[in-house]
Amino acid sequence: MYFILITLYVLLVVFDQLTKQFMYNVSGGNIGYSINMIGDFLRFTYVENHGGIFGIFQGSIIAFTIVSTLLIAYLLYTETKNFLNTNIVNKIGVIFIAAGATGNMIDRYLRGFVIDMIDFHAIWSFIFNVADVYIHIGVYILGIYYLLSNYVFKKTKGE
Repeated sequence: MYFILITLYVLLVVFDQLTKQFMYNVSGGNIGYSINMIGDFLRFTYVENHGGIFGIFQGSIIAFTIVSTLLIAYLLYTETKNFLNTNIVNKIGVIFIAAGATGNMIDRYLRGFVIDMIDFHAIWSFIFNVADVYIHIGVYILGIYYLLSNYVFKKTKGE
């Protein structure tokens, strides 16, 4: 089972890095270069995020990288036992979050910025990347499973 989870994690990180490198290559590293996919609704727009989530703390990439690294190391240290003892749904949720965090940390360490490219221009002003999507997927998996297991399934059992 752990081989499958590790393989999933590696594949997610590799796919994230490939999408970022592809966008960098296609754009030639030109910030704002955009490819219309579905009119103004969805574009792939090359941007460099030199800060944190949603572009906050721009220009503070070193501080943000240090704090993120310490936080991830702390979570890995404290949560390893919980991860090993939890169910498969929680493990998959955590794998998605870890893959997203790893993908963005690779960018911070190797590039000095995070490449973002997914641009729902018509409905959202933020541009994000595949790693960010993974983090959201992981949070949704954990949140939905928590709600179902603690509220829906317990109520159907008469509790």
